[in-house]
Amino acid sequence: MTVILEINTLVWLGELSDRHGRRITLGEVPGEVWDELARPGIDTVWLMGVWERSPAGLGIALRDETLLASFREALPDVTEADIAASPYCVRNYVVDASLGGPEGLATARAQLAARGLRLILDFVPNHVAPDHPWLTTHPDRLIQGTPDDLAHAPDAFLEAGGHLYARGRDPYFPPWPDVVQLNAFAEDLRRATVDTLVSIGDQADGVRCDMAMLMMNDVFAKTWGDRAGPTPPEDFWPYVIPRVRARHPDLLFVAEAYWDLEWALQQQGFDHCYDKRLYDRLCHENADSVRAHLRADLAYQRGLVRFLENHDEPRAAATLPGARGRAAAIAVATLPGATLWHEGQFEGRRVRPPVFLSRRPQETADEPLRDFHGRLLRVATAVRRGEWRPLTPTGRPDNDTHRDLLAWTWTHEDTRHVVAVNYSDRLAEARLPLPWDDLRGGEHRLTDLLTDRTYDRDGGELTDQGLFVALGAWEAHVLSVSARGTS
Repeated sequence: MTVILEINTLVWLGELSDRHGRRITLGEVPGEVWDELARPGIDTVWLMGVWERSPAGLGIALRDETLLASFREALPDVTEADIAASPYCVRNYVVDASLGGPEGLATARAQLAARGLRLILDFVPNHVAPDHPWLTTHPDRLIQGTPDDLAHAPDAFLEAGGHLYARGRDPYFPPWPDVVQLNAFAEDLRRATVDTLVSIGDQADGVRCDMAMLMMNDVFAKTWGDRAGPTPPEDFWPYVIPRVRARHPDLLFVAEAYWDLEWALQQQGFDHCYDKRLYDRLCHENADSVRAHLRADLAYQRGLVRFLENHDEPRAAATLPGARGRAAAIAVATLPGATLWHEGQFEGRRVRPPVFLSRRPQETADEPLRDFHGRLLRVATAVRRGEWRPLTPTGRPDNDTHRDLLAWTWTHEDTRHVVAVNYSDRLAEARLPLPWDDLRGGEHRLTDLLTDRTYDRDGGELTDQGLFVALGAWEAHVLSVSARGTS
């Protein structure tokens, strides 16, 4: 199962350069640094923000007081030298020269491959930078405006390349000031998207598509109406993805997706879509809510990306501190589907730097949390094999704390595992009905892979009554089950 580590490439290379006392680009990263990334349990690295950034976008960012305030909040001693254009304000899909250019990326990909790791890169289908070449050479690929539009809504339109264009947006928020809107309904844009993704597939093993749902026919029509022209008979991604896979059959497609459109995007060709719904429930709701989410079809769940943070969300150590954060991490690490971890998450970083920044504040690493994540990654690799099945905890009529437990099993031909997480701030007790009818007639040892503690239980009790668990606030078991003998 895919386990992704997201790295803010610009910040990461800057810190490596400071650590080694010389400028380091993607082609010059020391081997021991790649070794550090290739920790057990990680199989894919997402180098976020490698493409050529926009000088025009940088100029807009430097004049935006709201953005500047966010930079100062994250990095109080920020200077203009610390600010770059957004990595999602792409001027060209060529690796930025400051990061090592295409040759540097090729070296980095080879280093990752030598360690058994795949490489994922970004693609932004919805918009481009205001100095992207298409504004001059292919205006028909963008949503255009009129002088009246610019006069009445200067925040939503701009003049560039001798044309008037709409700024990029989604249907629920004001336009983004530093990008220009592409036209998902334009045939020429669709062909160009295929070409761009084929080029990315020449350089990487997968692609993370930013705000992928914005290009779906119904969403795009809702956002842009008549400005986009007639709605094509074929949706955007079913047009694009098969044509890219004709050249790169194994290219991994990951969608940033919201608004409960994950299933639709999976049906349109994506391997994995963000599971923002699980993230919200883990952050703001309770075990009942999470358990309801996990009743969804298993094929759908295998196509989700579970996460507790990424470059768009607050740091997990800030939103889910302490034991609750560890409980949530155990849950996302042992569920079916892909898992996304964010560089700095393991060490407990609490400041999320805006993607415009090339530097972040120094923070002291939480060594116990780092050790916990290291062990969890290894455990999750061992556990997530075979068939996953959710469990419904049961309890006594006078004790409803069983509702605070999340539980599931993994069954492989040679291993059996039980995961139980108390997702509450009180003691929880429950019986877990296990799916293994052949436990009867023998003694079984349950070993908690996170703590190495062992529990011996009779197979008849496990079969007839279920496994009894009592877990303190935010505690968890990840248990391997093995026979100790038969009667």
